[in-house]
Amino acid sequence: MAGSPNVSQGTLNRLRASVIIDAHPELNITASFLLPEGIGLSFSGPITTNLPTMTGVVTSPEPYQLVTCTIHLMKSQNLSAAYKSQIENSSLIGTFTIRPDVAAPNGPGPWYINNGTIVNVSPLNFSGRDPGYVVELAGTYNINAAAWS
Repeated sequence: MAGSPNVSQGTLNRLRASVIIDAHPELNITASFLLPEGIGLSFSGPITTNLPTMTGVVTSPEPYQLVTCTIHLMKSQNLSAAYKSQIENSSLIGTFTIRPDVAAPNGPGPWYINNGTIVNVSPLNFSGRDPGYVVELAGTYNINAAAWS
């Protein structure tokens, strides 16, 4: 009898995900600062723009994509105060790296983000029942490197 055709499903490590901010190490985020929702990453804008022609399309690979990184911090820890202080001083944070909950080569490697900014803090609830301090970072993710050659 042949062996099972199933493929290993891999392993996620919720403690691995992190955000490292090059110019502001005091804002670095590791698992100890996170709520169970952890870190999220979303992309906006096309990876390739397809420009219509009479009989098809002309493809135009985009050099970057906008990203938003949502980080579920705890307001009961000093990192939330560090983010508040950074917002009050300057929302510009520069380059940062987002590491996912799975290690390469089994999953996607880190995302390196340029022109990073703090764009939002979600509404805060001071009822004593919600520890959330949700911060959104944004920046650009370079893509389609082959288009430069």
